[in-house]
Amino acid sequence: MAQDIRKMFENERNLSKDKMPKDHESRFLEKLENQLPNYRTKTKYSFLNIAASVVLLLGLGYLSYTFLIHPQKDNSEGTEVVSTKSIGEISPQLKKVEDYYLANINMELSQLKYSPESKELFDGYVERMDDLSKEYDKLTEELINSGPNEITVTALIDNLKLRLNLLYRLKEKLNELNNEPTFIESQG
Repeated sequence: MAQDIRKMFENERNLSKDKMPKDHESRFLEKLENQLPNYRTKTKYSFLNIAASVVLLLGLGYLSYTFLIHPQKDNSEGTEVVSTKSIGEISPQLKKVEDYYLANINMELSQLKYSPESKELFDGYVERMDDLSKEYDKLTEELINSGPNEITVTALIDNLKLRLNLLYRLKEKLNELNNEPTFIESQG
């Protein structure tokens, strides 16, 4: 049952003496060209596309070199500028302090519940908290621009303390308002 494939093809060649017509290949290619659509690429702007790609790659390379690889230097002293984004980046102890206050602030904010009667009081405290957050951002910018110093770090910590104390006071006021009997309840 198993036959050698070479013998099979040889037998096939011997049996098939028919040859294709002489112009068969040219007719086939002609039909093929008629059936397949003729796609031509536009080469009108290819040079501009290549030039734009080169300019883009050079620009990205320069930006990555200047901002990621090459350290920024202070021109007046020739020393590297340390870019800090928060007091937590100055030292581990300050990071613990900052994390403590921020965690407590977020926890107290999440636990606050106010009623329609105390909404005005709540909005006033929230507005003050927003002002303190903006001041904290300004102090952080100052820390980034001038570098770490005791006055700025102390001001940042005091800002966090003040925000937390404001939240404690707001919580106390809301509890007082919620626990006060209203005028209607006292008459009944």
